[in-house]
Amino acid sequence: MSDYSIFYKKAWNADAMWPSFSWDVFLSAFNSSDRVRTVFERVSAGQKHWFISPEYGYRENELPKNGMCFVSHETDEATVVQSYFASADIDLTNMSFCIDITGFMRPHLLVMMKYLSLKGVKRFDALYSEPIQYAKKEKTRFSDEVVVEVRQVAGFEGNHRPESNNDLLIIGAGYDHALIAHAAEYKESARKVSLLGLPSLRADMYQENVLRAYRAAEQLGNTAADSADTHFAPANDPFETANALGEIVQNVGRNQQVTNLYLCPVSTKVQVLGFGLYYLTEWVGRHSSIIFPFCRTYTRETSVGLSRVWWYQVELP
Repeated sequence: MSDYSIFYKKAWNADAMWPSFSWDVFLSAFNSSDRVRTVFERVSAGQKHWFISPEYGYRENELPKNGMCFVSHETDEATVVQSYFASADIDLTNMSFCIDITGFMRPHLLVMMKYLSLKGVKRFDALYSEPIQYAKKEKTRFSDEVVVEVRQVAGFEGNHRPESNNDLLIIGAGYDHALIAHAAEYKESARKVSLLGLPSLRADMYQENVLRAYRAAEQLGNTAADSADTHFAPANDPFETANALGEIVQNVGRNQQVTNLYLCPVSTKVQVLGFGLYYLTEWVGRHSSIIFPFCRTYTRETSVGLSRVWWYQVELP
């Protein structure tokens, strides 16, 4: 099992002096949150690109004017990402590239990682901005909570075994309890493990997270934080998230090999980054896939303020 804790990361408070990072291309997914817009304005880059996710439902007259906007009306995550790179015409082998993952749809972020890996990119930078709080605390809705389908994410489809006597489903459990429940029902016979964000982004967010995840306890077969099948990884650390996933799989397979592994990240975008890194490093072409409960629309603004910014140097296999 790889040790992801050796990768580089750095954090700074929003009201402190920002590091002198600079990139050839900076990409951010546009939404109405102050933390997304502030980071976009403050970073230094030769080109700044806005990725317009169709799930936010922005009209043309609502799009930002302070960067190049890339719009796609496709609903397939692979097509949307490929459309961006085709339009942007970026030389990924010779240009430094940074992604602000804060506003991205989770499947888009995963596919973007897979695309970079397929193109031979060995390293890229990622930023994530922590909010001061979520807009309605534990009542915050991040999606319309109407799940259209649960399926494998494009590029993360595994070569699964027919036997399923020790299937394992690991769910990165965030606030979206409806998504958690649908993912758990999708693999009803699998052993289900929840991965919660602890430490959380802010002191009160862990309790808010548990309150929401508890609403999916019936489908998970546990009661959130008081179950042996509940594990923890920092909500703001993709590398420790990847380490935690490796430890869970290793422990579950200690007495009997895991027949098929299913990963479902519906927690913070940082943990999604960790799920993607773990899969791409250790599970491509094996009996594992990343599944996701897809919704039609997502809330444009879910947070208040900007507390802290994280930088991660992500190394791809």
